[in-house]
Amino acid sequence: MASIDLVVLHEHPEWQKPLFAALERRGVRYRAFDLTRAAFSNHDTPFARLYFNQASPSAYVRGNARAVPLALAYMRTLDLLGVKVLNGADVFALELSKSAQATLLRTLQIDTPHSITFNDPTALRAYESSIRWPALLKPDQGGSGARIQVVNSLDDVDAIFAADPGIWLPDNLFLLQEYLPHDPEQGIVRLEFLGGELLYAMRVKTHGRFNLCPSPVCNPDEGTGICEVPEQVAAAPVEFFPYPDVPADAVATATRIVRAAKLDIGGIEYLETDNGRRVFYDVNANSNLRPSIGEAFGFDPFERVVDFLQQQLASSR
Repeated sequence: MASIDLVVLHEHPEWQKPLFAALERRGVRYRAFDLTRAAFSNHDTPFARLYFNQASPSAYVRGNARAVPLALAYMRTLDLLGVKVLNGADVFALELSKSAQATLLRTLQIDTPHSITFNDPTALRAYESSIRWPALLKPDQGGSGARIQVVNSLDDVDAIFAADPGIWLPDNLFLLQEYLPHDPEQGIVRLEFLGGELLYAMRVKTHGRFNLCPSPVCNPDEGTGICEVPEQVAAAPVEFFPYPDVPADAVATATRIVRAAKLDIGGIEYLETDNGRRVFYDVNANSNLRPSIGEAFGFDPFERVVDFLQQQLASSR
């Protein structure tokens, strides 16, 4: 522990390059802990006094499904040892469950899509009268828009699972969620938070896609990304724009979510529907920050993250 200040838990080294570069520029002594092939013992001494969780729910689409349960087990162990973990086990468990997110937003009395969680399509028949079509079908353990589809009937849902039983992986839970029509030219809004405060806001024009990962690795400003999530058919790539005029009341609502979820670093997404609703629908821990958006606001977002990490290190002495 004397030689290392920080451990970064991750399973996607490409996403971590900007963070690692910023840590190295600032002389932070860190260790990268790759969750894809890892082990730990109940006799292990923690490597550092501060851990930063960068694991992603979408690990399974990269063949790294086992990284997620190991990350949870390891962070729970660290909690028991009294080690501080940023975006730790409880936060990560919330990110892993769209169902839990939907309930959290509902309990906060924040407008959020009506969602039905199920482990067998036949169970949806009990809710048939409350379902409006079209609807969104999405895995409970989401990530990068993987496996989200628009469906028009329960027969569509039945056909999807009958055609590919492997779609249930990794956690055997899905949601049937209210579809929210909105202006494609306005897109959705994503607010990035750091230490409970807004870092920046951006508008994201989706062009029919569901993979809204802000990392340039997945959605570059130019050229083709290398994300493993299959792209939906669309006329144009996802576009990201700085949104300095984000409404103050939207920021206030997102801040309530961040604090209730106990996010140290993360992103909150909402959209404005065609009939005037502002609907919050996604809670993201450890957001992959977009350097070009930070630059539009006059800063490097990863330098801000390192500022925050150094503050946490200072307070943990």
